[in-house]
Amino acid sequence: MSTEGVNQSRRRFLVASTSVVGAMGVAAAAYPFVAYWQPSAKAQAAGAPVEVDISKLEPGQRMTVEWRGKPVWIVRRTKEILEALPTLNTTLRDPESAESLQPAYAKNPNRAIKDEYLVVVGICTHLGCSPNYVPLGEGGAALGSSWKGGFFCPCHGSRFDLAGRVFQGVPAPTNLTIPPYNYLSDTRILVGADKVEGAA
Repeated sequence: MSTEGVNQSRRRFLVASTSVVGAMGVAAAAYPFVAYWQPSAKAQAAGAPVEVDISKLEPGQRMTVEWRGKPVWIVRRTKEILEALPTLNTTLRDPESAESLQPAYAKNPNRAIKDEYLVVVGICTHLGCSPNYVPLGEGGAALGSSWKGGFFCPCHGSRFDLAGRVFQGVPAPTNLTIPPYNYLSDTRILVGADKVEGAA
């Protein structure tokens, strides 16, 4: 077959264009199959676990993620915060979290798998308002000289420490709820799935 008079640059352009269009078609056809494996918004709202990157969370900071339509707070606690928690026990309604909702692996003085990180549902146990995060030194003076940082509910004045434990003499009946969660690595948490026994 003679190729005399064939425009080679045009042929290369047509081959390249066809290849690009074909690749786009394959990607478009594959997308529904890949997307199928991701939880839908409806599934996430119903309780699908949420993976959270905590690598940029600085000591003393809080971040918020959504799980089951609720805010879940992750607070990176400092050494000073952890040392202050036991000093509050006599002012708390349920310092040992005997009456509160948390997984067995978080039923300890700091209510956490790893002491440094508090993972807690950000909804007041009184009437469902969302408390404010008030660290020590950031407006905490209005909450009294004994305030060591924590959460203050503006709706009816309930106060919680940085383990999510409720103070005495406020409307909230129980400590903040600890959701099921586990660590995928040192910097990734899966909120909504229980810790596997023997895992870090």
